[in-house]
Amino acid sequence: MTTTATRPGAGRARAAIAAKTLRTDRWWFAPLITFLGLSAWLAYGLVRIYMHKWYYVEDYHYLTPFYSPCVTERCVPEAAHFGRPLPGWWIIPEASFTLPFLLLFRLTCYYYRKAYYRAFWLSPPACAVPDGHKKYTGETRFPLLGQNLHRYAFYAAMIISIINTVDAIIAFQSPSGFGFGLGNLVLVGNVVMLWLYTLSCHSCRHIVGGRMKHFSKHPVRYRAWGFVSKLNARHMQLAWITLGTLVVTDFYVMAVAAEWWPDLRFIG
Repeated sequence: MTTTATRPGAGRARAAIAAKTLRTDRWWFAPLITFLGLSAWLAYGLVRIYMHKWYYVEDYHYLTPFYSPCVTERCVPEAAHFGRPLPGWWIIPEASFTLPFLLLFRLTCYYYRKAYYRAFWLSPPACAVPDGHKKYTGETRFPLLGQNLHRYAFYAAMIISIINTVDAIIAFQSPSGFGFGLGNLVLVGNVVMLWLYTLSCHSCRHIVGGRMKHFSKHPVRYRAWGFVSKLNARHMQLAWITLGTLVVTDFYVMAVAAEWWPDLRFIG
């Protein structure tokens, strides 16, 4: 006579749990803060983009990153480093060549996907909390299929970071020649953080060392990969920090351009 072993709990019905989640912590707090933070930033950004003023300080060549590069006919000639090929229609932002790519880079960023999937789409709002949607297709259909464009958006973000760097360098000019003020510190600080955020991108890490099979044969690339990997571990923090530095930089340039307060000058 033979016997068959049965699995522990075989034949038992699953526990009937009526609650949507058994989490007792404030799991909703993080997506709520993310929702409020991103919404506030988007509202500020939209207002500033369509103000069409107070974006350039002529005396010290301060140009806010929200308007760089300035390419519409409304642009002050001194701020239009790449010409003014676009008409000055109200609906067209001054930085029309860069804003779509910056938006695409942020929207397809791996961290921001997690942030707005949870905060805006509730998909899911938190770990061990049910999805807010009945059906899930992942990123295999439009419009989420466009998330695969992240690598190409990264290349565009690199070019935009170079443009912002050039703006920060040009800002060291003053009516008397070389100049240095608080605005320069703000612009340079923003550029540094933007570079760190851009280089911390997952696509950048893969481009630098993702296909190498022997790190020992490529010591320079290995060191670069190690540096980018350390930045990548701080990708979330850098994503939020750069949102803050962009707002601070834009607001400072706007305040000086509107003559709400003068620029604190150290030299020139």
